[in-house]
Amino acid sequence: MNYLVHLYLADPEPLCRLGNLVGDFVKGPLDDSWAKPLRRGLRQHRQVDAFAQGSAAFRRSRERLDPAFGLCRGILVDVFYDHFLARNWQRHSRIYLADFAAGVYRDVETHLLLLPPGFQAVAPRMIANDWLASYRRPEAVGRALERLGQRLRRPRNLEAGLAEMLRHDAALEADCEEFLAAARIYLSRNPLP
Repeated sequence: MNYLVHLYLADPEPLCRLGNLVGDFVKGPLDDSWAKPLRRGLRQHRQVDAFAQGSAAFRRSRERLDPAFGLCRGILVDVFYDHFLARNWQRHSRIYLADFAAGVYRDVETHLLLLPPGFQAVAPRMIANDWLASYRRPEAVGRALERLGQRLRRPRNLEAGLAEMLRHDAALEADCEEFLAAARIYLSRNPLP
């Protein structure tokens, strides 16, 4: 759900990076049916998710949001962090966000048949609407939240969470910066084979 953060933190090898991208579409054990670098990326995606659950910055972000969102506050924070990363991309990368996104989309198109069917269905919309770079704009965050809310087992009005992002903008941005720095350190100290 937070595609950009996972891609930013991923190893740059194309299939590994794609594994990080599609991690939310793969459940259960990771067997040898996945190409080795793709499987590594899927494991790295899970590693980042586990780190987020224990992160003080991520927890603070969740607690800033209206309790009425309940367990969905974590989903909101995931998407908000993509927004703040996209908005501040040049602080984190020497590559322009548009160029980074274009590279990811090329990799998706090249390796589409290796990716999970659920993601294969989403990929054309992601590319056509440039989801990765569009996260800079609050209205794109609202659309992403609307799509996510409809995909939940019990559909929710997640797009209402956009007001929470705008209300807590500076604090959430600071949490995001702290989270990204800590996640990079964590991943460098806990590399996957």
